[in-house]
Amino acid sequence: MTRPQSRAAVAAFPWFRLALLFAVWGGLFVYAGRPLLVTARVAGIAPTLAWASLAVLSILPMLPLLTRQQGSLLQRNLLHRLGYFTLSLFAMLLVAVVATDLVRFVVAVAGLLMTVPLPSLNVALLSLAALGGAAFLTAVGAAQAHCPATRRVTIHVDELPAELDGYTIVQWSDVHLGPSIRRRFMQTLVDRTNALEPDAVAITGDFIDASFDDVRDQLETMRDLRTRDGVFYVTGNHEYYWNAPAWVHSLEELGIRHLQNAHDVVLRGDARLVFAGVTDPVGRGTHRQNVPGALQDAPADAIKVLLSHRPQMAEAASRHGVHLQLSGHTHGGQFFPFNLVIRWFQPIVAGLHRIGRTWLYVSRGTGFWGPPSRLGVGAELTVLELRR
Repeated sequence: MTRPQSRAAVAAFPWFRLALLFAVWGGLFVYAGRPLLVTARVAGIAPTLAWASLAVLSILPMLPLLTRQQGSLLQRNLLHRLGYFTLSLFAMLLVAVVATDLVRFVVAVAGLLMTVPLPSLNVALLSLAALGGAAFLTAVGAAQAHCPATRRVTIHVDELPAELDGYTIVQWSDVHLGPSIRRRFMQTLVDRTNALEPDAVAITGDFIDASFDDVRDQLETMRDLRTRDGVFYVTGNHEYYWNAPAWVHSLEELGIRHLQNAHDVVLRGDARLVFAGVTDPVGRGTHRQNVPGALQDAPADAIKVLLSHRPQMAEAASRHGVHLQLSGHTHGGQFFPFNLVIRWFQPIVAGLHRIGRTWLYVSRGTGFWGPPSRLGVGAELTVLELRR
C-alpha cells in the first residue's frame, strides 16, 4: 500500500467503526422491536409506518448525548429522561425477545424429537407476552432504582478502640445526581440518612453527573444532612466528565468535606479515626491520584478508613495500613443481565471482602446511571457499623 493509500485508510477507519456501531445498534433494535412490528401487522398498521416508528425509537436513546449542552435545563432534563427510559424499555424488550425465542427453539427441537406433532406457537401472542413482560420489568427496575434499600453491614476491625466500638458510617455511592436524579430523590435520601443518626457520611464518587450549575437545586438538600463528625466525599470518574476541578471546592459551602488525596482526623476520647480519600485515576494535575499523599502524616495509631471510588485501590490501601476501604463504581452491574456480564470485567463487584490486611466494602450504588433501572440489583443506602 502506498503512503497516500495508507493515509486514506487511516482517515476512513473512524468512519468505518462508526458505521459498524450504527449497524450493530440498528440490528439490536430491529431484533428487540420484532414484537412491535408483529403487533403492528396484526393491528393493521402499515408496515412503512411501523418501521419508521421503530427507527425513531432507535434514535431516542441518543438524545442524552446529542442534547448534553443544548436548550434550556428543563428541555435537557425531559430529553434525557425520554432517551434513557426508551433505552431501559428496549433493554428489557431485548431480554423478553431472547426468552421467547428460546421458548420457540425448545418447542421446535421437541417437535423434531417427538413422534406426536406439537401445536404451533402463536407468534402474535408471544409478541404480546414479550411486550407485556418488557413493560413489567421496566416498571420493576424503575421502582428498584428510585427506592434504595437500607443495607446494614457489621465490620469487625482489628485493634478497634473501645471508644469507636459501634461507630456508624452511612455510605452513598454512585448517586449520579443529574437529569434523572431529582430533588425529591435527594431530599428523601437526606431524610432517611438523618433518621439513621450516623456518626459520619461517606460519599464514594460519581455523586454528580452534570454541570454543577444544573444540579444546584438538588444539592441544596445537603444543607439538611446531619451527622456527628461530618460528610466526607471523593470524586469518581464521572465528575471529571463535567470539569470537577472547577467546581469541587463549592461543595465545602454545603458542608461536604472533599478529600482530595487528603485526610481528616476524628476524635473519640483518646481514640482517633482517620477518614482519608483519593481522587479517581482519571484525575489529572492537582487531581492526580496519590494514595500515600492521602495518608501522609496520619496518626500511626489511628483506625484508617479510605474512600476510593474504585475497588482496585484496596491492595495499595493494605500496604499503607488502611483498616477499611469504601468503594463503589461497579453499580453491581446495575440491572439484569449486565449484573452477570460485569463479573468478567470486575474481580470484585459488590459486598464485603478481605484484601490483605484491609476490609473492602463495595457498594452496588445508591442511585443509577443512564437507564432508570436496577432490576435484580437493587440500589442501597449502606450503614456500616465498626465493631471490635
